[in-house]
Amino acid sequence: MRLNRQNDRYLRALLGAAVAVVVLIGSAFVWYAATELVTAPLPLQFDLRPGSSLRAAAQEMERAGVLREPERFVLMARLLGEAKTIKAGSYEVSEPVTPYRLLQKIVQGEVTQATVIFVEGWTFRQIRKVLDEHPDVTHATHGLTDAEILQRLGIEEASPEGLFFPDTYHFARGNSDLRVLRRSHRLMQTHLEAQWAARAPDLPLATPYEALILASIVEKETGREEERPLVAAVFVNRLRKGMLLQADPTVIYGLGETFDGNLRKRDLQADAPYNTYTRTGLPPTPIATPGLASLAVTLNPPASDALNFVSRGDGSSHFSRTLGEHERAVTKYQRSGRR
Repeated sequence: MRLNRQNDRYLRALLGAAVAVVVLIGSAFVWYAATELVTAPLPLQFDLRPGSSLRAAAQEMERAGVLREPERFVLMARLLGEAKTIKAGSYEVSEPVTPYRLLQKIVQGEVTQATVIFVEGWTFRQIRKVLDEHPDVTHATHGLTDAEILQRLGIEEASPEGLFFPDTYHFARGNSDLRVLRRSHRLMQTHLEAQWAARAPDLPLATPYEALILASIVEKETGREEERPLVAAVFVNRLRKGMLLQADPTVIYGLGETFDGNLRKRDLQADAPYNTYTRTGLPPTPIATPGLASLAVTLNPPASDALNFVSRGDGSSHFSRTLGEHERAVTKYQRSGRR
């Protein structure tokens, strides 16, 4: 009987000690999880590759200066059942963080977003350049021709010009430039289809692609935002009448890299696919990336009988209805006017 009482006391003491150890370990665990990490100077960046294990992720964060005790971090994550739920991507720690908050960051995929901007009026060459020089994209298009890029994107058009919507694109660091281009193309298609569906009746445009071409010309010819609708109206009126568009930017686009900044009379007289001084109708492709404003006014131009405009030299334009009025404006504002 006495032996049983002694055993009971021993078991109770052992149980009490075990409980104390568990409480101690639990308290230490809670303290660790809630205490700000001592890191290298902030901000810090690290990348977690797809398929990385929790241990590999912790080692990467240790190399980046975020963690000093990766084993404790791994134990915490396993105890919380989060060992297999981390998300790949690029991360940034810009302020003091606890281990628990850091774990939530990589579990919830709070990746650092990079940004690239495509500007209205850019050519595809300029879009490619900004992507090629961007440090946060994977350069899958490096060494590819424009035609090969279109093939990779599943785009049937022969030229990439004008097919990508100008906007600010946010993406996780390490994303492919093809992925950014695919988003941009889809956005352009969405806007173009919406504007085409709401177009004014009796426009001299047979397809959405023709609207895209004309919108690109409007984009390049617009000097001031408030004049954009009249610029569109002039070109629509000229198309209706079968007149030459006589748009300098199309000629410049056709000259390509040989253009030295000075458009000469001989350039306007040399027949070529993009010379709208020698050929009626639209050029074969867009000449730049039109923004939403240019798409909208091209497909819903204001009522106007203007057929010409000429730059005043201050960014604004003089619009005229007759050739005589236009020629007088050219004489007034340009010593060697062309339109």
